[in-house]
Formats: sequence, C-alpha cells, structure tokens
Amino acid sequence: MLYPYIMKKIEAVLFDLDGVLINSFECWYQAFNKMLRAYEKQEMSREEFMLKCWGPDLEHNLNALNLDEEAGRYCMNEQLQLIELIELFPGAKEILNRVREDYKLKAGLVTNTPKKNVHRILNHFQLSGCFDVVVTGDEVKRGKPDAEMVIKACEQLKTKPEHVVLVGDTESDFMAGKSAGCAVICVGEKSTGDARIENLYELFSILD
Repeated sequence: MLYPYIMKKIEAVLFDLDGVLINSFECWYQAFNKMLRAYEKQEMSREEFMLKCWGPDLEHNLNALNLDEEAGRYCMNEQLQLIELIELFPGAKEILNRVREDYKLKAGLVTNTPKKNVHRILNHFQLSGCFDVVVTGDEVKRGKPDAEMVIKACEQLKTKPEHVVLVGDTESDFMAGKSAGCAVICVGEKSTGDARIENLYELFSILD
C-alpha cells in the first residue's frame, strides 16, 4: 500500500524505460564494453556493470571512468545498432494502455536514455503513442538520481508530484521520485520503494 499517499488522488503514472518496460541490459552492456574497448579501458563483467553502471545516467558513468562526451556518443551509437537485443517485457503495452484507458490516468516516460535512442526503441516496439509525455536524459541538465526530469514531466502533465506515482527498478529511480515528491513503486525482488512489485501486472493491485 502507498500509505503516505493513500488519501491523495493519483493523476498520473511515470515509468522508467530500461528494466521496467524493456529488458535492455544486454544491449547496453555490449554497447558499453564496445566503448571501453574503443577508448582503451578495461572491459567490465556483467556483474560489475550491473553494480556500477546500471541506473545512473551515462554522464555519471563516463565521469567515473574519466571519459568525455565523445565516448558517450560512441556508446549511444553502438546501442542503436544493438536494438534487436532488447526485449519488451510481457504485457508492457497492455499495461500502458490500461493505465490511460481503464484508469483514466496520464502516463509518462522518464528515462536517462537520450531522445534519439528512446524514439528508436519506442518505434521499434510500437509504443510511441502510449505516453502523454516523454522526458529523456538529454532534455535535462541532470539525469536520475536527480529529480529534474521527474519534476519536468509533472509540469508538462500539469499535475503535482504528490499526485504522481513513479514506477522504476533502480536506486536512481527511487531517489529521483522521492526527491521530486512522488510515490515510488519499484519493480524487482531487490528493489525498495513505497511499494514493491515483481512484475508490471501487479501495478493494478496497487492502483485499485
């Protein structure tokens, strides 16, 4: 239960992209390691990539490795070439449609992934018409865990953060949502939030 928010009307649901609507880990992992090889850095294991890089925005990860924006663009371009490795999570499109059509809520996407990559992914999975607002990592000064993109999405939806639920899967999502003033539902066994679900279908038991 979203105890601190139970007396407040929910007007919108914001979704993270990677790890929530799509399984893009392998895609990003391979693109990131291609970048590391190109810039003569030591490659990472999947475990290390998950621990150190999965969640924070790319700028944060580049800074930790003393790499610049050029390396970031290289990684983004490599990711575009590996989109066939991405899988849409079961029921993702159905759930987005139900949020808007059955529950009459606004739906937004807030992701650290840049706009060009996001649009390619949304078009690939025919999700482009499922959102009332999309805010990407290159449309803000600071990506998640900063609250900036969450606040921007709420402003564009013309609703206050206290009437918004953010669905994410990482600590960065949790920190961004809570800093903005949203309730946060986290997906996954190891995640934390105002509520935790193991798959997207469980979202409706909370909204109900």
